[in-house]
Amino acid sequence: MADPSSYRPKPGQIPDSPGVYRFRDEHRRVIYVGKAKNLRQRLANYFQDLASLHPRTRTMVTTAASVEWTVVSTEVEALQLEYSWIKEYDPRFNVKYRDDKSYPYLAVTLDEEFPRVQVMRGAKKKGVRYFGPYGHAWAIRETVDLMLRVFPVRTCSAGVFKNAARTGRPCLLGYIGKCSAPCVGRVTPEEHRALAEDFCDFMAGRTGSYIRRLEKDMMAAAEEMEYERAARLRDDVEALKRALEKSAVVLADATDADLIALAEDELEAAVQIFHVRGGRVRGQRGWVTDRVENVGTQGLVEHALQQLYGEETGDAVPKEVLVPALPEDPDAVSQWLADRRGSQVSLRVPQRGDKKDLMATVQRNAQQALVLHKTKRASDLTTRSRALEEIAGALGLDTAPLRIECYDISHLQGDDVVASMVVFEDGLARKSEYRRFQIKGFEGQDDVRSMHEVIGRRFRRYLQDKERDGEWEETPAPAGTPAPAGTPVDAADVPGPAAVGTEPREDDGRPKRFAYPPQLVVVDGGQPQVAAARRALDELGIDDIAVCGLAKRLEEVWLPDDDDPVVLPRSSEGLYLLQRVRDEAHRFAITYQRAKRAKRIRSSPLDAISGLGETRKQALIKHFGSVKKLKQATIDEICEVPGIGRRTAESVAVALASTAPAAPAVNTATGEIIEEDDGGTTS
Repeated sequence: MADPSSYRPKPGQIPDSPGVYRFRDEHRRVIYVGKAKNLRQRLANYFQDLASLHPRTRTMVTTAASVEWTVVSTEVEALQLEYSWIKEYDPRFNVKYRDDKSYPYLAVTLDEEFPRVQVMRGAKKKGVRYFGPYGHAWAIRETVDLMLRVFPVRTCSAGVFKNAARTGRPCLLGYIGKCSAPCVGRVTPEEHRALAEDFCDFMAGRTGSYIRRLEKDMMAAAEEMEYERAARLRDDVEALKRALEKSAVVLADATDADLIALAEDELEAAVQIFHVRGGRVRGQRGWVTDRVENVGTQGLVEHALQQLYGEETGDAVPKEVLVPALPEDPDAVSQWLADRRGSQVSLRVPQRGDKKDLMATVQRNAQQALVLHKTKRASDLTTRSRALEEIAGALGLDTAPLRIECYDISHLQGDDVVASMVVFEDGLARKSEYRRFQIKGFEGQDDVRSMHEVIGRRFRRYLQDKERDGEWEETPAPAGTPAPAGTPVDAADVPGPAAVGTEPREDDGRPKRFAYPPQLVVVDGGQPQVAAARRALDELGIDDIAVCGLAKRLEEVWLPDDDDPVVLPRSSEGLYLLQRVRDEAHRFAITYQRAKRAKRIRSSPLDAISGLGETRKQALIKHFGSVKKLKQATIDEICEVPGIGRRTAESVAVALASTAPAAPAVNTATGEIIEEDDGGTTS
């Protein structure tokens, strides 16, 4: 625990202008980002007597090891920079709203020559117009199905569109009048784009004028005795009215607003948003967050606005935003919203009338969401906490192991030996921290030696990171310690799939690859594997990390230097968590091992023959059935394969004759020899 006075800047060093500040921990990770009208006054609040600080603030300042700031010109710039840094660094002490699910949107791809209407989820793309979010994808499809009668916009995929253009025949929707069939030239690109833009206008809330125009055209057609056209327009009006009925009318026709409500307690806060366009509720969404930051309702509202509109521009930011409480600096937030929209945005608290009544409805939804979230999470949190406490008690740990790393070795009869490292934090898998290793120190099958190598490599990297960051003085290594100074960066310490491409730089605030030490190392195995892991840590001088092993046979927990295992009850939540960790490490290791094996066995002696391409290799294998039978064939027999001339046949025969016969594979369960049956593979 750091003393805030050790890194407190002198008052004269801190400017009294607007700016954004960052607290970093001892590993240079950014743990908190904040903004202030006056940096000097704001930062002074963090360096008071610890007893007078809120518990959350006290935890943050004692975790931090330094503070830095950036001066900006205006409070609006400070708001934008704060949002950018929170998104970039993901600080652990900042409130971060996250969607509780991926909401579907109705999207119109205006960036294409022939815009397409479809359901989209995930990150928004440039050049695509979005409407929603909706609670369910089927609600979007029902609405679109009704509207395609009036706005026959393309809904097919690129493959279907190209196939229809190639054959000159539209899809079924083109035949029944629910697509204008631009694929076969029934409408020009300009006419189709006009349909798509009318569709967007209607979805954006400009409904009344469009329906009135259709009704006027219907009456005119009837007067001119064009009864078929009048009937078609009548049906169009009915279809649009049915589509509108799916969205409740809550406010006046011209109202475009987002209503944001909060429900909070000491530990968590839930936010609910209703999107109203054209007076109708067009979408709803909600988030729940842990209150890791000492912030009130005003701050929660500001964070919600940043989350909602930080990536939005234009009409995606409504004319009016209604909130339960104004942010600390409403003028700066209003200006920031106006900059993103490109026109004035009204940010206010509704005081009376329909908007206040609707805000009460949104508030009830937020309260229900918080209650439901707590009901679902309570059992999970209780179970995980009990599991960690049981593990700590069984292993004699001082505290619950909040970070657990588990290692497993995988191979096939001594070939393709690999290892996995999986990470569980607070009882949950942290897949971005998974790592995988190739065993390079020796060849063959030796799980104990492999475990020693992997543990040594992982924690040697941890010590190298600490030394590079200057966290401790360089001291002579203990006797027998492998010298890390000349050890190159290990290219075999491969990050897991979720971490590929996330290698951090030295001082950008993100965690390094092996920066976090665990409180507990779990190895898949019994006494020998546990002893090897403990020996590897001892050789590196690491004595504050607990080690245990979980043997598969009887699910016994083994500790270093203990002759008898720790036996946890079968109903123990602690044992169940250790099993999950062990099984996840096994799954991750065997997946990597199988991928390496598949890559290796896909190779064939035919690969080394110059001028023999993939097509002719496949023809040879198909003709003879396997490489083994191809080896037994004569040159004349090889020449019988279509596309194989005599010179190529001679090259194939010579190449196969020079290859040494492979040792037979053996099924270790039955002792049966597994015959080779295809191009370089065994079954």
